[in-house]
Amino acid sequence: MMERLRAMREPLKYVQGRDALFQFQKEMGYMGHRWLFICSRSGYHACHEKIEKSFASSNDYRRYEIFGGISSHSEIDKMKSIVAEENIDTVVGVGGGSAVDTAKATAFYTGKHVVIVPTVAATDAPCTDLSIIYNDDHSFDKYLFYPTNPDAVMVDTKVIANAPVKFLIAGMGDALGTYFEGRASLRTESASLEGTGITRAGMALARLCYDTLRQYGRQALEACKVHAVTPALEYVIEANVYLSGVGADNVNCAAPHSFYNGVTAIGIKHADHGCCVAFGTLVQLVLEGAPKEEFEEVQNFCVEVGLPITLEEIGVTTTDQVKMIAQKACVPGETIHNLAGDVQPIELYDAIMQADAMGKLILGK
Repeated sequence: MMERLRAMREPLKYVQGRDALFQFQKEMGYMGHRWLFICSRSGYHACHEKIEKSFASSNDYRRYEIFGGISSHSEIDKMKSIVAEENIDTVVGVGGGSAVDTAKATAFYTGKHVVIVPTVAATDAPCTDLSIIYNDDHSFDKYLFYPTNPDAVMVDTKVIANAPVKFLIAGMGDALGTYFEGRASLRTESASLEGTGITRAGMALARLCYDTLRQYGRQALEACKVHAVTPALEYVIEANVYLSGVGADNVNCAAPHSFYNGVTAIGIKHADHGCCVAFGTLVQLVLEGAPKEEFEEVQNFCVEVGLPITLEEIGVTTTDQVKMIAQKACVPGETIHNLAGDVQPIELYDAIMQADAMGKLILGK
C-alpha cells in the first residue's frame, strides 16, 4: 500500500485588522477590475461604505447584490448569470456563512477569483474549501468541495467587534474542537479533511488555536461586548477564522462535529453549531478517557466564555433524544470513527450522559 502523502492547504492570502476594508482595493486589486459583491443584508450595511472608499481613486466596476438568504441552486445560478453578463473578474462574499458559500460556489462554477469578507467570527468557514449547498426548498442538498481554498480572506476586526457577541462565542466553540479532533485523527493515522496525511504544521496551527482561546478568550469576549478592538480580540478572531479554519482543513474532525450532526438530524434546528461542537468536545474527552485535569480545563473554559456544558443548554431535554443523537452521530462515514476504536452508539450515549452530569455538577443542578 502506498504511503499517504501529507499536504497543507490554505487561502492564498489572509488579511486582518481594524478598518481593513478601507484597503480592500489596495490589497485585492491584483485580481481584476470588475467585481461582484454577494452580500447578506447586514453585510452590505456593515461593509459597503468602507469598500467603496477603498475604490476612491479607481475606475473599477463594482456590482453589489443582496443575495436571497441561503446558498441554494437558484441563488447560485442567478449569481452565475451576473458574472457572465457583466464580465466579472472576481466574486466577493460579504457576510455570514450562506453569503460566503454562495460566493465560493459562484466563483468555482464560473472559473473566477473569490475573496471572502466575513462579518462575524462565528465559524471557520471563510478559510475552508467547501460550501454547504441547499435545495430551493431550503432542505440540505450536499457539501461542495473545491480543488483550492479561497484566493483571499479579509477580516475587518472593527466590523467583527460591532457584531453581536453571541457570534464570537459560537466561533470560539467551533474553534475549541479543532485541536482535540486533530489530535484524535493523528492518533489513528486518519486522513485530513483534504484526504491527505496530517502534517505537523497542521497540528501546530490547531494547538495554537486552542492555546489562543484559553489565554485570550475571556478578554476578547469582554472587548466585544463594548465593541472594542483590542489585541485579545484580534488574537481570538484570528483563532476563530484562520487558525481553526486552516487547522481543521489540514487535520480532521471527530466526535464534536458528529455530535452536532446528530443534534441537527433529530430536528433541533435552532442548535448553534459552535455550541454543539463545544459540548461535543467534552463528550470526546470522556470517550477518550482524558485525564481529569484536561477535562476540567476545557470545561472551565466553556463556563468562562459562556459555552454550554449541559444538554439542556443546547435544547436536548430527554434521554430518548440522546439515544437518537448517538445513533445518528455514529452512522457510517461520520467523523467520530476517526477516534481510536469503533465507537458504538451505546458508548457515545454513555459519554454524552457523563459529560452532561459533570456539567450539572458544576452548575449545581
